[in-house]
Amino acid sequence: MAQRHWLDPLARQLLIACGQLRPARPSPSPGRSARGSSPSWQPALGVGSGDRVAREREQAIERDLLALQLHHQPGRRLRSEEEVRHAAALGWRLDVNRATAADWLRLPGCTPEQADLLLRLQAGGVQLSGPEDLQRLLALDPARLRSWLPLLEFRWYGAPPEPGMAAIAINAAPAAALRRLPDLGEKLLGRLLQERQRRPFTDLADLQQRLQLPPSQIEAWIGRLHFEPAPPGPSLPPAPRRPRR
Repeated sequence: MAQRHWLDPLARQLLIACGQLRPARPSPSPGRSARGSSPSWQPALGVGSGDRVAREREQAIERDLLALQLHHQPGRRLRSEEEVRHAAALGWRLDVNRATAADWLRLPGCTPEQADLLLRLQAGGVQLSGPEDLQRLLALDPARLRSWLPLLEFRWYGAPPEPGMAAIAINAAPAAALRRLPDLGEKLLGRLLQERQRRPFTDLADLQQRLQLPPSQIEAWIGRLHFEPAPPGPSLPPAPRRPRR
């Protein structure tokens, strides 16, 4: 986790002292409500216009604090969905098809393995056309994808791809099913079957590298393939024991 900037807590204390930011309230102990407050199971009351204005002011202050932190720590990782929204409001964007590993790792919850796959595909010339491509490629939880969306820009450099189709298990599907993939001729199909017999394909980047496929072909296959390992073959029965002499 990235270290917080020294000015962050100091700025918060100054803003609280000036009355521009409310101090954080301690959480009441489980099963008990704070004196004078409603029980935890009681529905919350409606938010008045004064509270709404105060909340909007606090949001603006939080956004300004984040801007200050990003100025002093340009590589700072965003820690929450709220910080992503603040960064987007400040004008920050992530160009999905040109982002670096450091860019991806600034998103909350993005793993080094996910960034590595994205970079390997980018190095092979592959582009993502929209949020659905990203979700399918990284198997993202819908909530995780929504938390990233305010910062993501899907700029397409060239002609856009065509819509996809149902996914195929590339490491287990028969040749007849694989023939449904666009631009998969018999010669390429033979190479694919031969390669997967040596060892299963791990992801799109591995498939592209081993079959030397052009970026346009990989882009057309995004979301159309599953990369689960092939099921194990039948096990041989144990060899009969030779009788002792």
